Amino acid sequence: MYKTLLGTQGFRKGMDLYFKRHDGQAVTCEDFFAAMKDANGADFANFLLWYSQAGTPVVKVTSSYNAEAHTFSLKFSQEVPPTPGQPVKEPMFIPVAVGLLDSSGKDMPLSSVYHDGTLQSVASNNQPVLSTVLRVTKKEEEFVFCDIFERPIPSLLRGYSAPIRLESDLSDSDLFFLLAHDSDEFNRWESGQVLARKLMLSLVADFQQSKPLTLNPKFVQGLKSILCDPSLDKEFIAKAITLPGEGEIMDMMEVADPDAVYAVRTFIRKELASQLKSEFLSTVENNRSSEEYVFDHPNMARRALKNTALAYLGSLEDSEMTELALHEYKTATNMTDQFAALSAISQKPGKTRDDVLADFYTKWQHNYLVVNKWFALQAMSNIPGNVENVRKLLNHPAFDLRNPNKVYSLIGGFCGSPVNFHAKDGSGYKFLGEIVLQLDKLNPQVASRMVSAFSRWRRFDESRQTLAKQQLETIMSANGLSENVFEIASKSLA
Repeated sequence: MYKTLLGTQGFRKGMDLYFKRHDGQAVTCEDFFAAMKDANGADFANFLLWYSQAGTPVVKVTSSYNAEAHTFSLKFSQEVPPTPGQPVKEPMFIPVAVGLLDSSGKDMPLSSVYHDGTLQSVASNNQPVLSTVLRVTKKEEEFVFCDIFERPIPSLLRGYSAPIRLESDLSDSDLFFLLAHDSDEFNRWESGQVLARKLMLSLVADFQQSKPLTLNPKFVQGLKSILCDPSLDKEFIAKAITLPGEGEIMDMMEVADPDAVYAVRTFIRKELASQLKSEFLSTVENNRSSEEYVFDHPNMARRALKNTALAYLGSLEDSEMTELALHEYKTATNMTDQFAALSAISQKPGKTRDDVLADFYTKWQHNYLVVNKWFALQAMSNIPGNVENVRKLLNHPAFDLRNPNKVYSLIGGFCGSPVNFHAKDGSGYKFLGEIVLQLDKLNPQVASRMVSAFSRWRRFDESRQTLAKQQLETIMSANGLSENVFEIASKSLA
């Protein structure tokens, strides 16, 4: 935020003063703040509240266009929700980087903003700019851009210029427009994520009411436009076509429903894979390389994109796609590609999956870090009834309950599966409950980390709550329970 407000050179000036003043001293956040402020003669009003006030600010933005006056207004309101010990919150100093897009998707030149009763120039060296930082410091305030000759679509919080939750009045069609055209890569990504979250939540509601699931064609088109845009960085494309995770969607629900969220995410992935099959196939083909492994950005980005496309194709019930993943597995010249192909294959139960997992283990059994990844991949699987497979892996010669990293890979990995850890029959909770009690006798610290997987049990439906609570109560009633586990379990129940 300092750098956003002061610019690269201003930030550097602040750093230079900070080192000049404090070299070899023990320093505070206030010292750093003072150096930034003094070096630039900057007005940082209530910026120090970021250090003293807990909670994430929620910022709401509404926009309006006045065609006669050629002005575009953004109205901001901010609120920090109450937290323990701080029921009343002051407004924060929030830098919001903004650009305005015209109807062709180009950034509009910005020259002045009317704010607080004065017209302020935002030009740089008398030239209009394409992006500017608005300083939001009050509970409610308005910024009015002048000389705007058509209704723009605002690109808000560019580059994630402040750690806030943003709620805007952008419509879905505005978000699709930003997804296709925004010059700010963070906002292109974020627009896609917002649309995906909305889409997933509405499909979850349909699933819960047993309605048929259908995928909005505009969403498919939006991801296709990114996948097929040669001007974009490949790592960016890989991130932008990846859907929000199940956990993120469950966090947005009043009552988390792991089965519905998993069903919906799987449905969308399969739909995208079948509708964009030829695009994904050419992505895999165009980003292969049989050359020596190189660790640099272009190669990392190329692998990330190829492997994201391969994971989509691997979700299809299609023997050709299984063959493709198998081919990638066998011809891989590096761990990244081979492990990604293994992941794509392991989405579906069957002989191919078992054979490739066994082959991978044989190849890498002498590298314990790789074996941990191998355990985690199987543990996190959403294949129905995977808890039995994880129980079997407890007896695998490479697994050792006394080794914390092996526990984090296998047991921790299992807790990350929405389908199997939160299984309706309680089998996942029962498994974790048993493991925690075994672990507590060996390593109470590790056991307490594992029991924290139960800490959010109240987020779920009543039957899951009952099953999870039973396990916590069983743990609490065990003889000789360690203080570590007692603390986490009792707090979870409190």
